[in-house]
Amino acid sequence: MLILLHEGLGSLDLWKDFPAQLSEACGKPVLAYSRQGYGRSSPVPLPRPLNYLSVAGPDELSQVLDCLSLRQVVLIGHSDGASVALAYAARQDPRVLGVVVLAPHVDVEPASVEGVRRTVKAYTHGGLRERLRAYHGDNLEGAFRGWSETWLNPAFAAWNLYSELPHIKVPLLAIQGHDDEFATPAQLQTINRKVGSPCQTVLLEHCQHFPQNQARDRVLALIGNFMMTLPR
Repeated sequence: MLILLHEGLGSLDLWKDFPAQLSEACGKPVLAYSRQGYGRSSPVPLPRPLNYLSVAGPDELSQVLDCLSLRQVVLIGHSDGASVALAYAARQDPRVLGVVVLAPHVDVEPASVEGVRRTVKAYTHGGLRERLRAYHGDNLEGAFRGWSETWLNPAFAAWNLYSELPHIKVPLLAIQGHDDEFATPAQLQTINRKVGSPCQTVLLEHCQHFPQNQARDRVLALIGNFMMTLPR
């Protein structure tokens, strides 16, 4: 089973047709869900704790795996969801066979903060609010504020996954776009340097923050090849 973990403004529906194409490419079932506070899930209290990516998100994922009695999974996370996947893999749950991260964040870069600020402007003065309303409904304000206010909190600048990464012992594939608006290639370099397991990092040319959309064929091929290396 492949488990999809969405971005900081994402939801189940925002994956669109990617889960179906991923399932076909890998020959595996895919599970996607909206984390608490997103999409049609239950609301989440604000403000979010500053460790929501490394504690609350993984705790919620553990409950999903338990409730569905899943025994063998591969985690595939995008952006904030990638951080959740990495933090959960560091817990060394034997059900996790491998991890794929797309546009991962393992610390807070100036590029990340600037990207969030641009998004806040698009939400406040552009059409982003209404586009997101179709996916989050009553959770819209909570989802957006929970993400943006956390990332723009000066105290969040100290957040990172440095202590978690060495505890990851399963194979890892990390994919990032060369032109990612929210991070630099230093994210991949840190992952490659600190992770304590076989690790492949791929920097995709002509790609920004959504590799699964902007370089889909390449991403599907990379994930498919990665899956072939995992225990069956």
